[in-house]
Amino acid sequence: QVQLVESGGGLVQAGGSLRLACAVSGSSLSTLDIGWFRQAPGKEREFVARITWVGDDTYYPDSKKGRFTISKDTDKMTVYLQMSSLKPEDTVVYYCSSSKYYNWPSGDPDKYDDWGQGTQVTVSS
Repeated sequence: QVQLVESGGGLVQAGGSLRLACAVSGSSLSTLDIGWFRQAPGKEREFVARITWVGDDTYYPDSKKGRFTISKDTDKMTVYLQMSSLKPEDTVVYYCSSSKYYNWPSGDPDKYDDWGQGTQVTVSS
């Protein structure tokens, strides 16, 4: 089992940037990828980005290319999501999650196993 704890959310003005962090712990991390999702109230969870724990392969859906950058620091056991040019519609809860490496590059939430508690991002206009 993997434990994930998000941090870094908060209030930011439109056009600003924010970096979220996902602290990862547990076993068999080398067999996992880590993904970022976001979810607005009453809506489905939306895939943002995915990164391999071994190596640095990254994947983004077309809708998220350009403003979102996923990265990691394995020494710190942390995966990051750098967000730029933020818009009010980016105001949602962001989650990180783990997925078995063989599900690459899926953004289907059903292919992910363990989830963090989420961190709220609010973008003011």
